[in-house]
Parts: sequence; structure tokens; C-alpha cells
Amino acid sequence: QLQLVESGGGLVQPGGSLRLSCAASGFTLYYYSIAWFRQAPGKEREGISCISSSDGSTYYADSVKGRFTISRGNAKNTVYLQMNSLKPEDTAVYYCAAHLGPWSGFNPYEYDYWGQGTQVTVSS
Repeated sequence: QLQLVESGGGLVQPGGSLRLSCAASGFTLYYYSIAWFRQAPGKEREGISCISSSDGSTYYADSVKGRFTISRGNAKNTVYLQMNSLKPEDTAVYYCAAHLGPWSGFNPYEYDYWGQGTQVTVSS
């Protein structure tokens, strides 16, 4: 079965850090660009970061630039999102998604596989 599984979400105080993981099973991430999206209650799903399959280039939305870092694990079948200096407005369900080929944007319809999501809550 082909699937993505996120983990690492939770409750953290403002200014704190979390590291999310996105693990693939049933297929290899080598040929896929992996993006992180998030969706807060009442808001549209927002693409926030991506690592491209072609050359490992990374992309960040302005809302997270300088605070979040995306990377591939040594085994290459896991992608991480290191989130630092978290703010209450980062509260959302975070999803990872896989797009076959080089990164071409954050259009959700262009992603082939999605994880089930992990909740991140930033609150004191």
C-alpha cells in the first residue's frame, strides 16, 4: 500500500520548536518532490515548504521563511520539517504531499499522495 505518514505534531508554547516527519511506505521518495501544507480552522490549505526531487532545492512561503527548514533524511525515504520560533498563527493540521518530478508549485491537485495530517498547536 502506497502511503505517507506524518508524525511529530503536538502542543508547544510560543517560541518553541517541533520537528515533523513524513515517512513513505510502498514507494520511494527519490523521484518525488515533497511539500508541506497546513490548514487552520476556517482557512484554505496553504503550501508552506517544498523540497524538489531534481536537485534538492527548497522553497518556503513568506509566512515561515527563516523559521522552518525542510530536509530529506539520510535514508531518503523520510522528509522532515524543522519548525522553530513557533507562533500561535502556526496552529494548524500539517500535511505532507508527494508530487512526481521536480517541484512546480503548491497546487494541491498536482500532488499524487497525501498523508493523514498531524495537529500542531502553539499556545501558552
